Amino acid sequence: MLAALIALVTAFALDCLLGDPPNNLHPVVAMGSLIRWATQTWNKGTPVSRFWAGAGLMIAGGALFAMPWLAIGLAWRGWPVWAQGILTGILLKPMFAFRGLLRAGKEVQQALRAGDLLKARQLVAWHLVSRDTSNLSGPQVVSATIESLAENLTDSFLAPLLYFSIGGLPLAWLYRFANTADAMIGYRTPELEWFGKFAARLDDVLNWLPARVAGLLLVVSAGLAQMDARAAWKTMWQQHGRTASPNAGWTMAAAAGALGVILEKQDHYHLEGGPDWPGVQAIRQALGLVTVAIVLSLLLCGGVILGSRRML
Repeated sequence: MLAALIALVTAFALDCLLGDPPNNLHPVVAMGSLIRWATQTWNKGTPVSRFWAGAGLMIAGGALFAMPWLAIGLAWRGWPVWAQGILTGILLKPMFAFRGLLRAGKEVQQALRAGDLLKARQLVAWHLVSRDTSNLSGPQVVSATIESLAENLTDSFLAPLLYFSIGGLPLAWLYRFANTADAMIGYRTPELEWFGKFAARLDDVLNWLPARVAGLLLVVSAGLAQMDARAAWKTMWQQHGRTASPNAGWTMAAAAGALGVILEKQDHYHLEGGPDWPGVQAIRQALGLVTVAIVLSLLLCGGVILGSRRML
């Protein structure tokens, strides 16, 4: 229990101080390389064969990146608790990120304040969303930024730490592999629909609980940050189903309500937390909202570690 708490604090401190490791040392890059190779090699044949090839990738890749930590955890049992905690924290850090996420939001805000819409579009495309941003208006760029900040509270922070709190490094690394695979191949395109279907559904299942918890944390954060918690709850509850994803709508709708703005991805969803499109100042408010939710998420995960260990 103490080692897991030390690991949680260590990983959070490393992200605060250093951010993400270089790409050539980042395990998510290795995950991406495996997924890319498997897609090029195995994504062939009939829809059924493609589906099972994609399922095989998820099973094999999940085992490859998760199982070694079971053996290593057993080998560390005789070590001092502080050493176990610090080493575990170092290995946990690459599985989540918040400093980079907040920095990306601030960069978009700075570009818009400077009147550089072209740069703001580029920054959103590079760091936050996968959609085409070349023709987005200023308010649409702001909307995309807030949507990404809200959705990534689940994917990039709460979910991996929550799974670590429940199942240690193996579950955190398994989650990150599944989430990375969904981001790369979980699309309904002719080429990827069947090969990526297993990854997409697995990611939906793994994010089901974290997304809803993250939405609730944003509602609480709205109250703590002196925003509209009542509207955050109402918008989340009534509009979370407007997104194609069964999970993304919970945090995005909560953020829309807390900020009292419209968040929209054209031809996909329209979330009405208020009557107006967000201005540049809404990014600053969203950064504050998500920062409070990050702190609450960390406290929640610490509580889960304490509670789960007492139940064993």
